[in-house]
Amino acid sequence: MIIFLNGAFGIGKTTVARLLRDRLPGSAIFDPELFGMVLQRLPRWIPGSGRGTDDFQDLARWRRGNIGAMRLAHAFRSTLIVPMAFSNLDYLREFLDGAERFDPAIRHFCLTAPLAVVRERIEQRAGRGRAVDRSWQLRRAAECCSAHQAPEFAEHVATEHRTPEDIALEIDRRIRSCR
Repeated sequence: MIIFLNGAFGIGKTTVARLLRDRLPGSAIFDPELFGMVLQRLPRWIPGSGRGTDDFQDLARWRRGNIGAMRLAHAFRSTLIVPMAFSNLDYLREFLDGAERFDPAIRHFCLTAPLAVVRERIEQRAGRGRAVDRSWQLRRAAECCSAHQAPEFAEHVATEHRTPEDIALEIDRRIRSCR
């Protein structure tokens, strides 16, 4: 089974993924951002290495590479939890379709909260010593919060006024109710 945890930047996908991994024996977290960071840091002499975009999701090489890497990881772990902020429906569909080719048991949950809540969470992160450009995250969070209202973004899971533990428990219950 592959469990996609979609949601805006700062909404808590990674935290929920860790809690969900602890609840699902034999599961593992697959983080597509790691490959994106590698692509963005490759030397200039490698064509298509990530230059010219501030979002590695725009790179076809990133999308294709992650689908292949998920397939490989899935050969070793029966359940993969994939936290990733998709707002571009075409990119999300490419990921879901690619994963479905090697595992039709895909669940896609989209963590949602009002933009003001997400902004507050991003600012709280910044106060914990993370030296990152928040302006990019805030811009992308606004795009995600808007896009994620659409029904194409799968099963919505409200996160406002809830702990990550409550959210992980709800997702776990939804998964087990369909088995």
